[in-house]
Amino acid sequence: MKFTAKINVMPLKALLDPQGKTVTASMKRINLPEIENVRIGKHITLEIDAADQAAAEQKVEDACKKLLANPIMEFYEYSVTKA
Repeated sequence: MKFTAKINVMPLKALLDPQGKTVTASMKRINLPEIENVRIGKHITLEIDAADQAAAEQKVEDACKKLLANPIMEFYEYSVTKA
């Protein structure tokens, strides 16, 4: 079966997000001071061939742990649906 995974990887809340801080500062310069605390992350989509939903989710979990996210600096969440 084919499955689609949508993965969001974000910096840990306890860590500084320099890219987010830069964008937050830029919001004030472009007259959008109401926008604060911007955090920048990654959104990843991928397709998986797997026998069932549980196997697809395990493959996504493995991909996140081994390659897509750095657990020291980032956290991730994902959803897996039939394609």
